[in-house]
Amino acid sequence: MRTCAPAVPLCASPSGWGSPVRGNRWLLVCLWGLVMLSSLGVVHTTQQSRALTAQLEQAQRYRDELRYEQERLLLERGAWSAYSRIEQVARERLDMRAPTPGERILVRSGR
Repeated sequence: MRTCAPAVPLCASPSGWGSPVRGNRWLLVCLWGLVMLSSLGVVHTTQQSRALTAQLEQAQRYRDELRYEQERLLLERGAWSAYSRIEQVARERLDMRAPTPGERILVRSGR
């Protein structure tokens, strides 16, 4: 009859890690490097997101300014093209007036 040797636990060393982890120290260094690389990626992405958000807010402010300018110009165009404004400019600048009934001539069509 054969007897098996008792199993040795992995954490039998005083440090609590055991010898297999000490042999894979390069694995821990690689994992640490990957964590640092990942954290740098998060920092870069966060900074880029903040910059793009600032650009978006600036573009939205510019859009709002253009909308305000457009509304102002539409109102101004309406004021300048109002019939009373045209009549006033015709009287004051061009010295025009409405014809009297004696100055009106009716033209009939030759049909």
